[in-house]
Amino acid sequence: MALNITHQIGSLVGSPVPESTAGETTATVSAAAVWKSPSASLRCQVSRPEGADALTPPVSPRRSTVPGAIRADLSAACQAFDTAVTTETEEEKAYRKGKGGEGGKESGVPVYVMMPLDSVTTGNTVNRKKAMNAAMAALKSAGVEGVMMDVWWGLVEREKPGEYNWGGYAELLEMAKKHGLKVQAVMSFHQCGGNVGDSCTIPLPKWAVEEIDKDPDLAYTDQWGRRNYEYISLGCDTLPVLKGRTPVQCYADFMRAFRDNFKHHLGDTIVEIQVGMGPAGELRYPSYPEQNGTWKFPGIGAFQCFDKYMLSSLKAAAEAAGKPEWGSTGPTDAGNYNNWPEDTQFFRKEGGGWDGEYGEFFLTWYSQMLLDHGERILTSSKSIFDDTGVKISVKIAGIHWHYGSRSHAPELTAGYYNTRFRDGYLPIAQMLARHGAIFNFTCIEMRDHEQPQDALCAPEKLVKQVALATQKAQVPLAGENALPRYDDYAHEQILRASQLNVDENSGEREMCAFTYLRMNPHLFQPDNWRKFVAFVKKMKEGKCANKCWEQVEREAERFVHVTQPLVQEAATMH
Repeated sequence: MALNITHQIGSLVGSPVPESTAGETTATVSAAAVWKSPSASLRCQVSRPEGADALTPPVSPRRSTVPGAIRADLSAACQAFDTAVTTETEEEKAYRKGKGGEGGKESGVPVYVMMPLDSVTTGNTVNRKKAMNAAMAALKSAGVEGVMMDVWWGLVEREKPGEYNWGGYAELLEMAKKHGLKVQAVMSFHQCGGNVGDSCTIPLPKWAVEEIDKDPDLAYTDQWGRRNYEYISLGCDTLPVLKGRTPVQCYADFMRAFRDNFKHHLGDTIVEIQVGMGPAGELRYPSYPEQNGTWKFPGIGAFQCFDKYMLSSLKAAAEAAGKPEWGSTGPTDAGNYNNWPEDTQFFRKEGGGWDGEYGEFFLTWYSQMLLDHGERILTSSKSIFDDTGVKISVKIAGIHWHYGSRSHAPELTAGYYNTRFRDGYLPIAQMLARHGAIFNFTCIEMRDHEQPQDALCAPEKLVKQVALATQKAQVPLAGENALPRYDDYAHEQILRASQLNVDENSGEREMCAFTYLRMNPHLFQPDNWRKFVAFVKKMKEGKCANKCWEQVEREAERFVHVTQPLVQEAATMH
């Protein structure tokens, strides 16, 4: 059975898992590395009451696997789900049900786990159904609150406008409900493929792509005429360019159909709707596209305002400002995707155009267009999901590179008018607050010193700035990790950041939720799984935590064993 479980869990993603990730490099290489935590920094003396050993039996030895019997990447997961028979205590039952121990008082930060991007197949069925079932059972047993699933526009409304195929999603939602997991449903109006971590390709609906092919200006465009098909340009938000409907109408109709089809799950199983507003589902411009090697970390990116619809708006704004000469084009001295700020006339610290009268005009217009886009979609989504019991959230990108420079060039090209002299996140937080939406922010796991110092990366400072902005706007803050991390360093950083101790006014405020990237074979490897269970337990304790890592890890060891029979039972279901 253990072998069978392993194949099911291991098949959550189609590619084999290498035995070692130490040599991997990605665009954000230093943050993607799996750090080995020095044990000395995480250990403490644990005093145990008389007879404690009777309550906490020693860990059962792992059964060895026969060399060559299964793939190397699956043998580790096999060991993780080896059966160890234990008797569940009342405290463990309470913890497993998400009650946080005696008294049933909810506290701390609930943890969700992102599901694989391809959880639903192109044939609108559940991908790797047995593995998904087993994984959900394991996550619930570990104290996880729920899962986050992408509901792809390109899959559901693929063939014809107004024809929705919810196949696969209905089954996944029933599966989550059966396991007592809550669901954060992402209205994914973007293309999958071309961004960090994209493991599959799901284009926009065929009929929408046909319209873009007829009118390429429906796609975001840079100054060199390069088109981006990840998300329809917000410049045509209110124009009936998609077979008689505006893009915002298409998004609203999709959300309305989702609501009507899954109304029996809303507020119960489905507790949050995250509304996609740009590439990777984030409220931003596609200023740093990885596809075809266009951009590489830590390049500054490029402005995306050169399609005819964006330029038409820019022209009107320039005329209204009494500067018609500013309306014919965006900045042409802002360098290329992979330049650094000082390589450019526009972004350099001394005398850069960003800090002049024209720069202020352009960046105000460019960032306001993004805010208006968010406003339009939130207005629709709020009315659609009003009185359904679900929360609305919006994801904002954690653009931490060159944060230490004066211009913050990568944030500016993405549409966040944040510089050394201006807070670009407060207007976003205030816009979300007006609609009662949650501010969901990425890069929570990163530490400043892990990043390339010459690129002036400062993710911790950025997270603090966002926390202060959301505190001031009185909007809830949720978090995600930007890259897969399974080490104690990352877990500790997430814990610290989630407590939102940013100033003397923080009080008891904590993140309202944290979503962990992502459900895959790495997560279920023995060391990673044990650390993850301890991490979830610590997050649920939150600011009330009174246990050290050593104690939590010992307790987590028990829950790892509690997980095993549940996973085996779940995996036998068809």
